[in-house]
Amino acid sequence: MSVLEVPAGPPAPDEDAGADAPHVRIAIVGTGFAGLGLAIRLKEQGIEDFVLIERGDEVGGTWQANTYPGCQCDVPSHLYSFSFALNPGWTRTYSRQPEIWSYLRNLAADHDLYPHIRFGHDLTGAAWDDERQRWNVSTSRGAWTAQLLVDASGPLSHPQVPRIRGMGSFKGKMFHSAEWDHDHDLTGERVAVIGTGASAIQFVPQIAERVGQMHVFQRTAPWVLPHSDRPTTRLERRLYKRLPFLQKMVRGGVYCSRESLLLGFIKNPNIMSGAEKIAAAHMRRQVKDPVLRRKLTPKFRLGCKRVLISNSWYPALTRPDVELVTEAISAIRGNTIILADGSAREVDTIIFGTGFHVTDPPSARLVRGRDGGSLAERMQSGIQAYLGATVEGLPNYFKLIGPNTGLGHNSMIYMIESQLNYVMDALRVMDEQGYAEFEVRPAAMAAYNAQIQSKLPGTVWMSGCASWYLDAEGKNTTIWPDFTWRFRHRTRRFNTRAYIMRPPVDARAPAQAVA
Repeated sequence: MSVLEVPAGPPAPDEDAGADAPHVRIAIVGTGFAGLGLAIRLKEQGIEDFVLIERGDEVGGTWQANTYPGCQCDVPSHLYSFSFALNPGWTRTYSRQPEIWSYLRNLAADHDLYPHIRFGHDLTGAAWDDERQRWNVSTSRGAWTAQLLVDASGPLSHPQVPRIRGMGSFKGKMFHSAEWDHDHDLTGERVAVIGTGASAIQFVPQIAERVGQMHVFQRTAPWVLPHSDRPTTRLERRLYKRLPFLQKMVRGGVYCSRESLLLGFIKNPNIMSGAEKIAAAHMRRQVKDPVLRRKLTPKFRLGCKRVLISNSWYPALTRPDVELVTEAISAIRGNTIILADGSAREVDTIIFGTGFHVTDPPSARLVRGRDGGSLAERMQSGIQAYLGATVEGLPNYFKLIGPNTGLGHNSMIYMIESQLNYVMDALRVMDEQGYAEFEVRPAAMAAYNAQIQSKLPGTVWMSGCASWYLDAEGKNTTIWPDFTWRFRHRTRRFNTRAYIMRPPVDARAPAQAVA
């Protein structure tokens, strides 16, 4: 079956859905790694009663949306696939977007997931129905009811654009890197790039030769290490295909080497000084101008913000037609960007490389729990969850890649697989013990998050920089501050003691709840 063919599957919801909305056991929002991974695990257990709700027109999540020039994963290819679906055919040691997207589409096709997917369905609301013990899920094209709701949309799904005075007056083209306009020709244009993070260091070198003049606006200089990416050889790919255990061994070695980096993040940030020297030498080799080098020198410990890797970022900034601007932007007037010092830059196009809503996802406003309050309202003092997956007041709800599951050193696919184990064990418990509903206990969730926060002081992420790891209050609600194998250990079993477990409504006495 071609990945572009979408065969008939579960009934699509009526456009004006109400009580007759189709019911499924599990509604999954998103078809990135997390959503597809869960769907595969469900089918392996013979569970077919689920739907995947996808706002886009194809699977892939962030790897379907981010098509900007030079888009590439900064995690080694060997770690960026499911352990149950290794890819022996990676053509580079760090895979590029088209290849990762192809991997995900092939997964969906090989595991016959397309019949379960509803494309072009943007989530517009999800409310828990306590009387019927189910979720009422509405989308831009209809609705479902579901026993379980799984938000697998991921933290990098809502682009963040800064609010700049006068933005509405801009007469040129303006877009975010995650919404790249491939129809817009940048040739000879005056281009402003706002942001110098993981996306910008990839697309700036790719477009620098095409534009007429580029102004790169930098708020904070990032640490940039040399990139070890290389093409894989035909022999490597042939060996991995014929001897899968060999790829598993290499994968294990890469995992262990990446895991060892955590010592400098959580035990002793001074360990990072060695990597800082490598990054500084990398800059000295590629940037000869001392004034530019001072602008590009970070003033925080390596690892406090996301560590970047590139061999082309610094050379792009040394081009005579590229300017690094460190003065703050004050306003935009027509096609003019006004800086805090009063100077101005005339531009034709503005490209935002300003990241995503990680600590304040807009989707949190759409999910309403037992008392009718939204997830966003519950998280006014900081987004949190139990094991990054379940939230008090939201029965039968899982958040994949939720709060404090992010990594600064290893592969998120490992964390996703850990959470998939947890979800599948929860389903096993519900089936074997006859429960229709679970809800994490407030005390269990509070104790877990207190433990997480107690581990963060003294780590490199809390060493004084401003990063997307921190929320508006300066609280780190993003990073998992421990070894990933410990997260895997904690999520291997669904611990019912942390939950209020309830049987079906018609199986219990009035006002009875089974704990």
